[in-house]
Amino acid sequence: MREDPGSSAPSQGPAASSRAVGGEGVLHPAASSAVRPRRVVTDRRGGRSVSPYDSFNLGSHVGDDPVAVAANRERLARELGVPADRLVWMDQVHGTRVAVVDGPVEGPLEGTDAVVTRTPGLVLCALVADCVPVLLADATAGVVAAVHAGREGVRAGVVPAALAAMAELGSRSADVTALLGPAVCGACYEVPRAMQVEVARVAPAAAVRTRRGTQGLDLRAGLAGVLRGAGVGQVVHDPRCTVEDRFLFSHRRDGVTGRQAGLVWLG
Repeated sequence: MREDPGSSAPSQGPAASSRAVGGEGVLHPAASSAVRPRRVVTDRRGGRSVSPYDSFNLGSHVGDDPVAVAANRERLARELGVPADRLVWMDQVHGTRVAVVDGPVEGPLEGTDAVVTRTPGLVLCALVADCVPVLLADATAGVVAAVHAGREGVRAGVVPAALAAMAELGSRSADVTALLGPAVCGACYEVPRAMQVEVARVAPAAAVRTRRGTQGLDLRAGLAGVLRGAGVGQVVHDPRCTVEDRFLFSHRRDGVTGRQAGLVWLG
């Protein structure tokens, strides 16, 4: 696992609830200086799953043995120092639904591609195997978000939807920092011309040429442009390409495979 600098033990939060975003924004006091965002990206090493999911697969929807997935998630919780029920998972559908949570949630959040919280100790998880895990944090307001951003999510605006949900909890875009985790790079992601044009209407910087000279998409470059256009001041890239790096899961490379996770929480 790779983690952003800084660490402190996550604390416990209140009873469980979640909601889809919408309605009037609410002003909240600034976060305690003792609470700070933490971000981690897992890879495929050190788990219980066997081929083709070997070995630290965290996806429960890809055909892997549920016992192995549960063991991997339990290990993840132990490594992070939190109870397993503090991990918040999504049933990702390449859409724009954002859920706001303030406590543990039973099961994955249905039809959700972004999750937001201001509750310390809740670990928000985005599962990926070529799509971009976007980990957003506002340390001033004490608000974090995990976003699953594939081609369709970028085109539909899942990241602006997550920023809007964070704003409802008192976040300001200028105070948000973003980590764009490992994903398929533009040199490897060949797409039809029409598909490239559709995404580029929303995220112009995503339109690139592959190493073969064909039409491609660099989703992280496109998302960086979207985030900066929304006023986000700091955008950091994990440069690893999921197709090229054998320590990462890649659906485009392998077909049937597991999922790594991008994680963000207030510690």
